[in-house]
Amino acid sequence: MKKVEAIIRKSKFHQVKEALHEVGINFFSYWDVTGIGNEKEGHVYRGVSYSTSDIQRRYLSIVVNDDFEKVTINAILSAAATGNVGDGKIFVSNIEECYRIRTGEKGGTTLN
Repeated sequence: MKKVEAIIRKSKFHQVKEALHEVGINFFSYWDVTGIGNEKEGHVYRGVSYSTSDIQRRYLSIVVNDDFEKVTINAILSAAATGNVGDGKIFVSNIEECYRIRTGEKGGTTLN
């Protein structure tokens, strides 16, 4: 099993969610996060332009069976990309085990 974590633009969340649903990923968690990166968002308030180093993003956490790893990554890459600095990052790590709390069942079948 793999854990796919992605930090994406909040404006691309709905496209990423739809892309994940299209490839069969129907369960994942997400959070609104603030970070500091290479992108500097510019804001205009009453005609005055200023920038801030705090960047609003959405953090997705998805656990998939090994055969869904590439499909999941490709769905995120295609839906989240704008071609500009600040599109985000994807991290992949191994998951040792998974348990379904209701039944005590363990293993990859718990993700279905």
